[in-house]
Amino acid sequence: MADFTTGPLNTVLVANRGEIARRVFATCRRLGYGTVAVFSDADSDALHAREADVAVRLPGSTSAETYLRSDLLVAAALAAGADAVHPGYGFLSEKEDFAQAVVDAGLRWLGPPPSAIAAMGSKVAAKKMMAAAGVPVLRELSAEEVGEADLPVLIKASAGGGGRGMRVVRSLAELPGQWEAAQAEAASAFGDGTVFCEQYIETGRHIEVQVLADAHGTVWAVGERECSIQRRHQKVVEEAPSPFVEARPELREKLFAAARDAAAVIGYVGAGTVEFLVAPDGSFAFLEMNTRLQVEHPVTELTTGLDLVAWQLRIAAGEALPASGEPGTCGSAIEVRLYAEDPAKDWQPASGTLHRFAVPGVSCEFEVVDTAVRTEPLLRLDSGVESGSVVGVYYDPMLAKVIAWAPRRAEAARVLASALAGSEIHGVVTNRDLLVNVLRHPAFLAGDTDTAFFSTYGLDVLAAPLASPETERISALAGALAVAAGHRAEAPVLGGLPSGWRNVPSQAQRRVLAAGSSEYEVRYRFGRDGLVASGYDGVGLVSATPADVVLDVRGLRRAFRVGRHDGAVVVDSPLGSVTFTLVPTFTDPADAVAAGSLLAPMPGSVVRLGVAGVGDVVEAGQPILWLEAMKMEHQVSAPVAGVLSALPVSVGSQVDVGTVLAVVEEAGAA
Repeated sequence: MADFTTGPLNTVLVANRGEIARRVFATCRRLGYGTVAVFSDADSDALHAREADVAVRLPGSTSAETYLRSDLLVAAALAAGADAVHPGYGFLSEKEDFAQAVVDAGLRWLGPPPSAIAAMGSKVAAKKMMAAAGVPVLRELSAEEVGEADLPVLIKASAGGGGRGMRVVRSLAELPGQWEAAQAEAASAFGDGTVFCEQYIETGRHIEVQVLADAHGTVWAVGERECSIQRRHQKVVEEAPSPFVEARPELREKLFAAARDAAAVIGYVGAGTVEFLVAPDGSFAFLEMNTRLQVEHPVTELTTGLDLVAWQLRIAAGEALPASGEPGTCGSAIEVRLYAEDPAKDWQPASGTLHRFAVPGVSCEFEVVDTAVRTEPLLRLDSGVESGSVVGVYYDPMLAKVIAWAPRRAEAARVLASALAGSEIHGVVTNRDLLVNVLRHPAFLAGDTDTAFFSTYGLDVLAAPLASPETERISALAGALAVAAGHRAEAPVLGGLPSGWRNVPSQAQRRVLAAGSSEYEVRYRFGRDGLVASGYDGVGLVSATPADVVLDVRGLRRAFRVGRHDGAVVVDSPLGSVTFTLVPTFTDPADAVAAGSLLAPMPGSVVRLGVAGVGDVVEAGQPILWLEAMKMEHQVSAPVAGVLSALPVSVGSQVDVGTVLAVVEEAGAA
């Protein structure tokens, strides 16, 4: 095992951040290893930096300045006295140069040999190697080779994954522009702009096999995972086992055999994942091999009882896999990735302060539970955030992974959906409601999932809020009453009286709350007979505090939890969560913006312009500029045809949410 450094292994540096750093630290603590964190300036108060035994600052905030600097990471490990480096996932986890630098520094690399990473580091070269080994592959195409008969095609980054640098192309006319955009995104995310394309299978299933390989020649296939529900070619919902494969034992054996062959042919050592695209008829093709721990590894851990991080440590120390052979699986596990993003707005990432983060019913965090002896469902939380965490713009917008295990798949889905629906997540927009809708969808419950799930069943339907318009209306009343209770609690005199109470009928109290494009004017007063709220016939007040309101809604008693944060009022209930903004009675003229202003939908950096400058004539939908935020590019387009009358930003400009990026004066406007 020439690629590895031998010797004692006592302290582990995780060359990563957030949830995966915390996950590795959890196993290290259980096994008695010391822990070292690295953190950027943007992560100076992050959980992973606070939890490690030692934390080392990486000056700067962007990935390129910090987590992608192999020299800084190796220096940090040496300075902190670490003798091993775990790469986590993303960043430099699949860079053979980093792995080799770690080994050359006399440190243990908690991953596969650099030679194995190199073999799989280029998706183009990897496919050729797999084809030579007899593993089925899809035909690779260059931009020049693509013809009408090949469409649609998928452009992919050769050096990385996670949806970065990926583009679906359905017409030859859009190929050059999409190719250029994919190259730019791949270069930004991975430092390598090499891209290629292959035929795009619209309704395939994304099935992956977890492998473990020791340094003594043993390769295990440790169950498969179904990862077909994806957005922008990045996984959103994952589960083990796959319901499709579960019904086809012969397919499982073929997938496992192909995965073992793929690992063996490159001399793989450690934990890795071989990914396949499976067609409806059960035929399959190799997609790629991830030479690292996967984001979705918890579903394998909960169904097999294996701590995959522990086995990475043991294998790196030279331990052999048990002679008893591959473990069986037990029950079903489903994982969802909770993102700070708005699916209804083209998955637009969000940032800001996460004022409250609470998931009910959590059984464990980062733990591996022996489910073989368990009969009750459990809920695991792997999170990189807590209440008060700041979600920035420099890194992936994933907040947490929530994983449910149960003896039966339907139970796991129900437990997970219930926990998500009951979570209190205040301060940033998330994909929580979409996840609940997916988990409760009849097609998902039937195991009928593929990579076209969102387009098949309609993103507009799946991203719809859990809270109905009527729930919003009732929640607005609850929010108004909680705000009033808060004011009374702060009152210097007669704080015990309800807000607006009068001994005789008088003018109603008024408060306006906005949720999205809807505004709710709540008018109410308190009299001898209790609450009187205009338009809320049959609704009575049971109790109200600044944080809790209980209403009797036409004979049904409903409880609402209310949080207030920087002008926002968040009302949570079993009916769904609603975030309101308090509409001020008077608007400050200084807050007004010119008609036709294009505002930054998120904080980010201007990376490209689609116009020459002020005075350009633009068409509706024409790209004006591109923002880079959270490792993705986001196009900002002209809403109408007209003339560009202002362009206050340029390439390199850092902007906050709401910043005026450009002004388009509509054609024909006075």
